[in-house]
Amino acid sequence: MAQPAAKQVFIQGVTSTGRAFRPSDWAERLAGVMSQFRPGGGKAMQGSHIAYSSWCVPTVMNGVKVVVVSTDLREAEPMAWDFVMHFARDNDLQVVEACLMPDKI
Repeated sequence: MAQPAAKQVFIQGVTSTGRAFRPSDWAERLAGVMSQFRPGGGKAMQGSHIAYSSWCVPTVMNGVKVVVVSTDLREAEPMAWDFVMHFARDNDLQVVEACLMPDKI
């Protein structure tokens, strides 16, 4: 059976040499820049507050800062996708394609 394509890319806050990436809030900063790129466009709903896009979410996995980037961003906003991928490459960050599994089935 063929493997399904990965739905997310995990940009890890660790360089290819194993060093932690700095500054420590890099993931929140990157996701903040990308917050305008979201399903349905960047229009905020009345009464909404600043929030991360579901296409680019900062989190921590196994004690490492990570930005989870949905591959849907690549289709909807190719230039935004390129920006995020170039950020990872330019800063020598580890990138893994994978798929988040739900906590409960």
